[in-house]
Amino acid sequence: MRLTERQCAIIRATVAETFGAGTSVWLFGSRVDDNKRGGDIDLLIETDQVDGDAIARTEIAFLTKIQMKLGEQKIDVLLDYPSRKTHPPIFSIAKQTGILL
Repeated sequence: MRLTERQCAIIRATVAETFGAGTSVWLFGSRVDDNKRGGDIDLLIETDQVDGDAIARTEIAFLTKIQMKLGEQKIDVLLDYPSRKTHPPIFSIAKQTGILL
């Protein structure tokens, strides 16, 4: 995994702070492969929130906070929540190939 323990701790803490303590977060994509270089930080976040407007506001708050804490980097977020109607294949790929932080 090409994130430091400090970066992982910051991501976990920021996810818990914005989405709630019971939220899960996976790192997936190129950052899980030690042999690759560069790449954005791809995260799958599973929240218990169900209100679409609240989820959108929380995602914006998370992205703002994480950028302030980690510095300017490309961060992509997939959000899964109980009221989500579709689950594109990338959601299962992220869980199967990713690392639960």
